[in-house]
Amino acid sequence: MGFETQDVERKCLSILKVLSDSQEPLGARVIAYRLKDHGIELSERAVRYHLKMMDERGFTSLEGRDGRSLTARGLEEVRSALVKYKVGFAISRIELLAFRTDFDLEKRRGLIPTNVSFFPKEKFKKALQAMKPAFEAGLCVSDLVAVASEGEKLGEFIVPAGSTGLATVCSIVINGSLLKAGVPMDSRFGGILQIRNGKPFRFVELIHYTGSSLDPSEVFIRARMTSVNEAIQKGDGKILANFREIPALCRDIAEEVVEGLKAAGLGGLLVMGNTSEPVCEIPVELNRIGMILLGGMNPVAAAEEAGVEAENHGMSTLMEYRDLIKFKEL
Repeated sequence: MGFETQDVERKCLSILKVLSDSQEPLGARVIAYRLKDHGIELSERAVRYHLKMMDERGFTSLEGRDGRSLTARGLEEVRSALVKYKVGFAISRIELLAFRTDFDLEKRRGLIPTNVSFFPKEKFKKALQAMKPAFEAGLCVSDLVAVASEGEKLGEFIVPAGSTGLATVCSIVINGSLLKAGVPMDSRFGGILQIRNGKPFRFVELIHYTGSSLDPSEVFIRARMTSVNEAIQKGDGKILANFREIPALCRDIAEEVVEGLKAAGLGGLLVMGNTSEPVCEIPVELNRIGMILLGGMNPVAAAEEAGVEAENHGMSTLMEYRDLIKFKEL
Protein backbone atom coordinates (compact mmCIF):
# COMPACT_ATOMS: atom_id res chain seq x y z
CA MET A 1 0.00 0.00 0.00
CA GLY A 2 2.95 2.26 0.59
CA PHE A 3 1.83 4.09 3.75
CA GLU A 4 4.24 5.18 6.48
CA THR A 5 3.36 2.70 9.26
CA GLN A 6 1.43 -0.54 9.64
CA ASP A 7 -1.05 1.23 11.92
CA VAL A 8 -1.85 3.83 9.25
CA GLU A 9 -2.01 1.07 6.66
CA ARG A 10 -4.48 -0.91 8.77
CA LYS A 11 -6.71 2.13 9.24
CA CYS A 12 -6.64 2.97 5.53
CA LEU A 13 -7.52 -0.61 4.61
CA SER A 14 -10.47 -0.51 7.02
CA ILE A 15 -11.69 2.73 5.42
CA LEU A 16 -11.41 1.11 1.98
CA LYS A 17 -13.40 -1.86 3.28
CA VAL A 18 -16.15 0.44 4.58
CA LEU A 19 -16.32 2.17 1.19
CA SER A 20 -16.37 -1.16 -0.67
CA ASP A 21 -19.38 -2.30 1.39
CA SER A 22 -21.36 0.79 0.35
CA GLN A 23 -23.21 1.33 -2.92
CA GLU A 24 -23.01 5.12 -2.56
CA PRO A 25 -20.35 7.73 -1.67
CA LEU A 26 -19.72 8.18 2.04
CA GLY A 27 -18.67 11.20 4.06
CA ALA A 28 -16.11 11.25 6.87
CA ARG A 29 -18.80 11.23 9.58
CA VAL A 30 -20.48 8.06 8.29
CA ILE A 31 -17.11 6.37 7.71
CA ALA A 32 -16.01 7.18 11.27
CA TYR A 33 -19.22 5.63 12.62
CA ARG A 34 -18.88 2.46 10.54
CA LEU A 35 -15.21 2.04 11.43
CA LYS A 36 -16.36 1.16 14.96
CA ASP A 37 -17.58 -2.17 13.52
CA HIS A 38 -13.93 -2.84 12.63
CA GLY A 39 -12.74 -1.96 16.12
CA ILE A 40 -11.26 1.35 15.01
CA GLU A 41 -12.00 4.68 16.72
CA LEU A 42 -11.20 7.66 14.48
CA SER A 43 -12.50 11.21 14.59
CA GLU A 44 -14.00 12.81 11.49
CA ARG A 45 -10.87 14.93 11.18
CA ALA A 46 -8.62 11.84 11.31
CA VAL A 47 -10.76 10.10 8.69
CA ARG A 48 -10.39 13.11 6.37
CA TYR A 49 -6.61 12.97 6.86
CA HIS A 50 -6.50 9.31 5.82
CA LEU A 51 -8.87 9.90 2.90
CA LYS A 52 -6.59 12.63 1.58
CA MET A 53 -3.69 10.17 1.53
CA MET A 54 -5.81 7.63 -0.34
CA ASP A 55 -6.96 10.27 -2.83
CA GLU A 56 -3.30 10.95 -3.61
CA ARG A 57 -2.66 7.25 -4.22
CA GLY A 58 -5.70 6.88 -6.46
CA PHE A 59 -7.64 4.56 -4.15
CA THR A 60 -10.55 6.97 -3.52
CA SER A 61 -12.15 9.85 -5.38
CA LEU A 62 -14.11 12.87 -4.14
CA GLU A 63 -17.74 12.95 -5.28
CA GLY A 64 -18.70 16.53 -4.48
CA ARG A 65 -20.57 17.00 -1.21
CA ASP A 66 -21.56 13.33 -1.14
CA GLY A 67 -18.16 12.20 0.06
CA ARG A 68 -15.76 9.59 -1.27
CA SER A 69 -16.20 6.54 -3.40
CA LEU A 70 -13.84 3.69 -4.17
CA THR A 71 -11.90 3.70 -7.45
CA ALA A 72 -11.12 0.55 -9.46
CA ARG A 73 -7.59 0.69 -8.05
CA GLY A 74 -8.95 1.02 -4.53
CA LEU A 75 -11.26 -1.97 -5.01
CA GLU A 76 -8.33 -4.08 -6.18
CA GLU A 77 -6.32 -2.96 -3.17
CA VAL A 78 -8.99 -3.91 -0.64
CA ARG A 79 -9.33 -7.35 -2.26
CA SER A 80 -5.67 -8.23 -2.08
CA ALA A 81 -3.88 -6.16 0.57
CA LEU A 82 -2.85 -7.16 4.08
CA VAL A 83 -3.99 -10.75 4.26
CA LYS A 84 -2.75 -10.93 7.84
CA TYR A 85 -5.40 -8.40 8.87
CA LYS A 86 -8.15 -10.37 7.18
CA VAL A 87 -7.42 -13.71 8.89
CA GLY A 88 -9.99 -14.30 11.58
CA PHE A 89 -12.40 -11.72 10.20
CA ALA A 90 -15.21 -14.28 10.21
CA ILE A 91 -15.01 -14.94 13.95
CA SER A 92 -14.74 -11.20 14.65
CA ARG A 93 -17.88 -10.61 12.60
CA ILE A 94 -19.76 -13.31 14.51
CA GLU A 95 -18.79 -11.80 17.85
CA LEU A 96 -19.71 -8.30 16.69
CA LEU A 97 -23.14 -9.28 15.35
CA ALA A 98 -23.86 -11.36 18.46
CA PHE A 99 -23.02 -8.38 20.68
CA ARG A 100 -25.20 -6.01 18.61
CA THR A 101 -28.19 -8.39 18.61
CA ASP A 102 -30.78 -6.96 21.00
CA PHE A 103 -33.85 -9.04 20.21
CA ASP A 104 -36.31 -9.09 23.11
CA LEU A 105 -37.96 -12.52 23.43
CA GLU A 106 -40.95 -11.18 25.37
CA LYS A 107 -41.67 -8.03 23.35
CA ARG A 108 -40.78 -9.71 20.02
CA ARG A 109 -38.81 -6.73 18.82
CA GLY A 110 -35.20 -5.72 18.31
CA LEU A 111 -32.30 -6.22 15.92
CA ILE A 112 -31.41 -9.68 14.63
CA PRO A 113 -28.50 -10.68 12.35
CA THR A 114 -29.24 -11.44 8.72
CA ASN A 115 -27.59 -12.61 5.52
CA VAL A 116 -28.17 -10.61 2.34
CA SER A 117 -28.35 -12.02 -1.20
CA PHE A 118 -28.76 -10.10 -4.45
CA PHE A 119 -30.52 -11.91 -7.32
CA PRO A 120 -30.93 -10.70 -10.92
CA LYS A 121 -34.41 -9.16 -10.76
CA GLU A 122 -35.59 -11.02 -13.88
CA LYS A 123 -34.72 -14.33 -12.19
CA PHE A 124 -36.07 -13.56 -8.72
CA LYS A 125 -39.39 -15.33 -9.30
CA LYS A 126 -37.51 -18.48 -10.33
CA ALA A 127 -35.32 -18.12 -7.24
CA LEU A 128 -38.40 -17.93 -5.00
CA GLN A 129 -39.77 -21.13 -6.52
CA ALA A 130 -36.44 -22.88 -5.98
CA MET A 131 -36.19 -21.70 -2.36
CA LYS A 132 -39.75 -22.57 -1.38
CA PRO A 133 -39.11 -26.30 -0.62
CA ALA A 134 -36.17 -25.42 1.64
CA PHE A 135 -38.25 -22.95 3.67
CA GLU A 136 -41.16 -25.40 3.87
CA ALA A 137 -38.84 -28.22 5.00
CA GLY A 138 -37.40 -26.02 7.73
CA LEU A 139 -33.85 -26.10 6.35
CA CYS A 140 -33.31 -22.53 7.46
CA VAL A 141 -32.96 -20.52 10.63
CA SER A 142 -36.33 -18.88 10.06
CA ASP A 143 -38.99 -18.46 7.39
CA LEU A 144 -38.91 -14.73 8.10
CA VAL A 145 -37.33 -12.71 5.28
CA ALA A 146 -37.15 -9.20 3.84
CA VAL A 147 -37.17 -8.20 0.17
CA ALA A 148 -36.02 -4.96 -1.43
CA SER A 149 -35.83 -3.64 -4.99
CA GLU A 150 -32.90 -1.82 -6.60
CA GLY A 151 -31.99 1.35 -4.77
CA GLU A 152 -33.74 0.27 -1.56
CA LYS A 153 -31.99 -0.75 1.66
CA LEU A 154 -31.64 -4.07 3.43
CA GLY A 155 -29.97 -3.33 6.72
CA GLU A 156 -26.76 -1.49 5.83
CA PHE A 157 -26.88 -2.62 2.17
CA ILE A 158 -28.34 -0.78 -0.81
CA VAL A 159 -29.66 -3.12 -3.52
CA PRO A 160 -27.63 -2.57 -6.71
CA ALA A 161 -29.19 -1.76 -10.07
CA GLY A 162 -30.77 -4.69 -11.86
CA SER A 163 -31.08 -6.76 -8.69
CA THR A 164 -33.61 -7.78 -6.07
CA GLY A 165 -32.34 -8.22 -2.54
CA LEU A 166 -33.35 -10.93 -0.09
CA ALA A 167 -32.47 -10.96 3.61
CA THR A 168 -32.53 -14.28 5.48
CA VAL A 169 -32.08 -14.75 9.23
CA CYS A 170 -28.57 -15.80 10.26
CA SER A 171 -27.82 -18.47 12.87
CA ILE A 172 -25.89 -15.86 14.87
CA VAL A 173 -29.29 -14.88 16.31
CA ILE A 174 -28.77 -17.84 18.67
CA ASN A 175 -25.29 -16.59 19.62
CA GLY A 176 -26.66 -13.14 20.37
CA SER A 177 -29.66 -14.36 22.36
CA LEU A 178 -27.54 -16.73 24.45
CA LEU A 179 -25.00 -13.97 25.05
CA LYS A 180 -27.75 -11.72 26.41
CA ALA A 181 -28.81 -14.59 28.70
CA GLY A 182 -25.26 -14.92 30.04
CA VAL A 183 -24.33 -18.05 28.09
CA PRO A 184 -20.93 -17.90 26.36
CA MET A 185 -20.84 -19.66 23.00
CA ASP A 186 -17.74 -20.83 21.16
CA SER A 187 -18.28 -20.63 17.39
CA ARG A 188 -15.95 -23.23 15.93
CA PHE A 189 -16.66 -23.69 12.24
CA GLY A 190 -19.08 -23.60 9.36
CA GLY A 191 -19.38 -26.71 7.24
CA ILE A 192 -21.19 -29.06 4.94
CA LEU A 193 -23.37 -31.48 6.91
CA GLN A 194 -24.30 -34.78 5.31
CA ILE A 195 -27.94 -35.77 5.75
CA ARG A 196 -28.61 -39.52 5.63
CA ASN A 197 -32.10 -41.02 5.83
CA GLY A 198 -33.45 -37.61 6.75
CA LYS A 199 -31.17 -37.19 9.77
CA PRO A 200 -27.88 -35.34 10.36
CA PHE A 201 -25.03 -37.82 9.90
CA ARG A 202 -21.60 -36.15 9.77
CA PHE A 203 -19.67 -33.12 8.58
CA VAL A 204 -17.87 -33.77 5.31
CA GLU A 205 -16.29 -30.32 4.88
CA LEU A 206 -15.52 -27.51 7.33
CA ILE A 207 -13.85 -24.12 7.55
CA HIS A 208 -12.78 -22.79 10.95
CA TYR A 209 -13.97 -19.25 11.60
CA THR A 210 -10.69 -18.26 13.27
CA GLY A 211 -8.75 -18.91 10.08
CA SER A 212 -11.12 -17.47 7.50
CA SER A 213 -11.78 -13.99 6.18
CA LEU A 214 -15.05 -15.13 4.54
CA ASP A 215 -18.29 -16.62 5.76
CA PRO A 216 -17.86 -20.38 5.07
CA SER A 217 -21.40 -20.55 3.66
CA GLU A 218 -20.46 -18.11 0.90
CA VAL A 219 -17.49 -20.31 -0.01
CA PHE A 220 -19.50 -23.55 -0.10
CA ILE A 221 -22.34 -22.03 -2.14
CA ARG A 222 -19.92 -20.51 -4.65
CA ALA A 223 -18.16 -23.87 -5.00
CA ARG A 224 -21.50 -25.65 -5.58
CA MET A 225 -20.79 -28.10 -2.75
CA THR A 226 -24.36 -28.36 -1.43
CA SER A 227 -27.22 -30.66 -2.43
CA VAL A 228 -30.03 -29.11 -0.40
CA ASN A 229 -32.70 -30.20 -2.87
CA GLU A 230 -31.62 -33.84 -2.63
CA ALA A 231 -31.71 -33.63 1.16
CA ILE A 232 -35.31 -32.44 0.90
CA GLN A 233 -36.53 -34.82 -1.79
CA LYS A 234 -34.60 -37.98 -0.96
CA GLY A 235 -33.52 -37.51 2.65
CA ASP A 236 -29.89 -37.83 1.53
CA GLY A 237 -27.89 -34.73 0.70
CA LYS A 238 -25.50 -32.05 1.90
CA ILE A 239 -26.58 -28.84 3.61
CA LEU A 240 -24.98 -25.79 5.21
CA ALA A 241 -24.55 -26.04 8.99
CA ASN A 242 -22.47 -24.52 11.79
CA PHE A 243 -20.86 -26.02 14.87
CA ARG A 244 -20.91 -24.31 18.28
CA GLU A 245 -20.05 -25.25 21.86
CA ILE A 246 -21.42 -24.03 25.20
CA PRO A 247 -20.54 -24.89 28.81
CA ALA A 248 -22.49 -27.93 30.01
CA LEU A 249 -23.70 -26.01 33.08
CA CYS A 250 -25.60 -23.64 30.77
CA ARG A 251 -27.74 -26.31 29.13
CA ASP A 252 -31.00 -25.44 30.92
CA ILE A 253 -30.68 -21.73 30.13
CA ALA A 254 -29.75 -22.50 26.51
CA GLU A 255 -32.77 -24.75 26.05
CA GLU A 256 -35.05 -22.08 27.49
CA VAL A 257 -33.63 -19.42 25.15
CA VAL A 258 -33.88 -21.72 22.12
CA GLU A 259 -37.52 -22.46 22.93
CA GLY A 260 -38.25 -18.74 23.24
CA LEU A 261 -36.65 -18.08 19.86
CA LYS A 262 -38.57 -20.96 18.31
CA ALA A 263 -41.85 -19.48 19.55
CA ALA A 264 -40.89 -16.25 17.78
CA GLY A 265 -40.26 -18.09 14.52
CA LEU A 266 -36.49 -18.06 14.97
CA GLY A 267 -35.21 -21.63 15.03
CA GLY A 268 -31.97 -22.95 13.64
CA LEU A 269 -30.96 -25.52 16.26
CA LEU A 270 -30.63 -28.91 14.60
CA VAL A 271 -28.82 -30.93 17.29
CA MET A 272 -27.82 -30.35 20.90
CA GLY A 273 -25.48 -33.06 22.13
CA ASN A 274 -24.73 -34.49 25.55
CA THR A 275 -21.95 -33.33 27.86
CA SER A 276 -18.46 -34.04 26.45
CA GLU A 277 -19.89 -36.37 23.78
CA PRO A 278 -19.13 -36.05 20.04
CA VAL A 279 -21.85 -34.64 17.80
CA CYS A 280 -22.00 -35.88 14.20
CA GLU A 281 -18.45 -37.23 14.60
CA ILE A 282 -17.10 -33.89 15.86
CA PRO A 283 -15.30 -34.20 19.21
CA VAL A 284 -16.46 -31.92 22.03
CA GLU A 285 -14.26 -30.57 24.82
CA LEU A 286 -14.61 -31.70 28.44
CA ASN A 287 -17.66 -30.35 30.29
CA ARG A 288 -19.00 -28.74 27.13
CA ILE A 289 -21.96 -29.40 24.83
CA GLY A 290 -21.82 -29.43 21.06
CA MET A 291 -24.57 -27.74 19.03
CA ILE A 292 -25.26 -27.91 15.31
CA LEU A 293 -27.07 -24.91 13.85
CA LEU A 294 -28.64 -24.81 10.41
CA GLY A 295 -27.12 -22.42 7.91
CA GLY A 296 -29.39 -19.46 7.21
CA MET A 297 -28.51 -19.52 3.51
CA ASN A 298 -29.65 -23.08 2.75
CA PRO A 299 -32.63 -21.76 0.71
CA VAL A 300 -30.22 -19.55 -1.27
CA ALA A 301 -28.02 -22.61 -1.88
CA ALA A 302 -31.10 -24.41 -3.22
CA ALA A 303 -31.67 -21.54 -5.66
CA GLU A 304 -28.05 -21.73 -6.80
CA GLU A 305 -28.47 -25.47 -7.35
CA ALA A 306 -31.43 -24.62 -9.59
CA GLY A 307 -29.22 -22.36 -11.70
CA VAL A 308 -30.07 -18.96 -10.17
CA GLU A 309 -26.82 -17.35 -9.10
CA ALA A 310 -26.72 -14.68 -6.42
CA GLU A 311 -24.23 -12.29 -4.88
CA ASN A 312 -24.16 -13.41 -1.26
CA HIS A 313 -23.14 -11.56 1.89
CA GLY A 314 -23.33 -13.98 4.80
CA MET A 315 -23.63 -12.77 8.42
CA SER A 316 -23.51 -9.25 7.06
CA THR A 317 -25.97 -6.91 8.78
CA LEU A 318 -28.76 -6.48 11.35
CA MET A 319 -32.44 -5.83 10.75
CA GLU A 320 -35.43 -5.07 12.93
CA TYR A 321 -37.42 -8.24 13.64
CA ARG A 322 -40.74 -6.49 12.98
CA ASP A 323 -39.62 -5.49 9.49
CA LEU A 324 -39.44 -9.15 8.40
CA ILE A 325 -42.31 -11.06 6.78
CA LYS A 326 -43.15 -14.73 6.28
CA PHE A 327 -41.63 -16.23 3.13
CA LYS A 328 -45.02 -17.55 2.06
CA GLU A 329 -46.31 -13.96 1.90
CA LEU A 330 -44.04 -13.40 -1.08
